[in-house]
Amino acid sequence: MRVLARFLMAATDVRQFPAPVLPEIAFLGRSNVGKSSLINSLLARKIAKTSSTPGRTRSINFFEVRWPGKPHPELMFTDLPGYGYAKISREISARWPEFIEPYLKARSCLSLCLVLVDANVSPQSSDLQLVSFLQSVGRPLLIVATKSDRLSGNQQQASLRSLSKEYGGARILLYSARTGEGRNELWQEIRAAATIHSSPLADAVPSEPAPKLL
Repeated sequence: MRVLARFLMAATDVRQFPAPVLPEIAFLGRSNVGKSSLINSLLARKIAKTSSTPGRTRSINFFEVRWPGKPHPELMFTDLPGYGYAKISREISARWPEFIEPYLKARSCLSLCLVLVDANVSPQSSDLQLVSFLQSVGRPLLIVATKSDRLSGNQQQASLRSLSKEYGGARILLYSARTGEGRNELWQEIRAAATIHSSPLADAVPSEPAPKLL
């Protein structure tokens, strides 16, 4: 699938968020899970900055995405700061309530949360906590198990069974930014979510307080 994309802006405050007009797809995960590589793989261009140093993303980065031949963008990708990396976890955790948590809880056009986990690593407490948080605020989510090319076919199936058990039966998709495995399937999920939420949603107000995140 061919798309056109451009970096729109980086936000570190709710007042900096663009107007909630387009359906937004959020990318979340630990600092070394390969978020930038996955985004670049989906968009077929190096638009999200990758780094050998985990935790470089400290803002919510917004990317406009449009289909060729269309004059206007159809949706937005949002790359959220990673978590779980020892050297920056306290800093990131301290800032989540300022703009990341409000984004996840109340952003009216947020259509789908993609929670990236490493297919080669057993579920981490921070990943489980994030999934629980998103479920508590009623956000649609899909778990994307990255770096699947490092596993054999039998190992992939074993990883899927283990992850499904740990995440309570949540939907899980294997993905490899290197080989492209799962790319078409993930685009199908993204387009379906964007279609369902093509008009802005009413601000979500949880009936019960959400658990503290991170």
